[in-house]
Amino acid sequence: MASHDNIDDELKPSFAPGYKPAGPAKSADEYAKLDAEDESLARWKASLGILPGATSADTNGPKVTVLTLELASQTLPPGKKLAFNLADAAALAALKKNPVIIKEGIEYNVRITFKVNHSIISGVRYIQIVKRSGMKVDKLEQMLGSYGPNPNGVPYTKNFEPEESPSGMLARSGTYHVRSRVIDDDGEVYADWEWYFKLAKEWE
Repeated sequence: MASHDNIDDELKPSFAPGYKPAGPAKSADEYAKLDAEDESLARWKASLGILPGATSADTNGPKVTVLTLELASQTLPPGKKLAFNLADAAALAALKKNPVIIKEGIEYNVRITFKVNHSIISGVRYIQIVKRSGMKVDKLEQMLGSYGPNPNGVPYTKNFEPEESPSGMLARSGTYHVRSRVIDDDGEVYADWEWYFKLAKEWE
């Protein structure tokens, strides 16, 4: 089994050649006051919720609160939903004891819902490491994008690119361990949790 140190290394953001992190984030108010006379820029900033005095959240708290992670698929039976409430510690603990059942060979996508509390975020990404019997079998790393606090406090939802679940008898044997993390370029972690899943011929 890999050590936690090795897992943490795998969950660090990877940077493409030439990519430079944006540097320390400014608050929404600071961004709102930049080039205030530029009308087109002002409209763009307003679309991101960058308005003077729009942020009432404590700027000492986290910039991002991750609310839910969902595995969405058109193959899911009517009424069935696979969503994790990251604010429910008991439900997250239960995921370690009761693996999620995922149908083999289907297309699905990870969908994440989050709230921007203050500042303008960029370089925030979702990283997912999947292991079986201690061996890494998959890694997903997706950027959330650039967002400001929503003036009405409405959460954002990000749909990542579709993935396909493995299939076959070998894939269906054993339990998969997943470590999920939402982290930014500076290494600040906004969510970090573990869960398990098994593959089956059909959804349960």
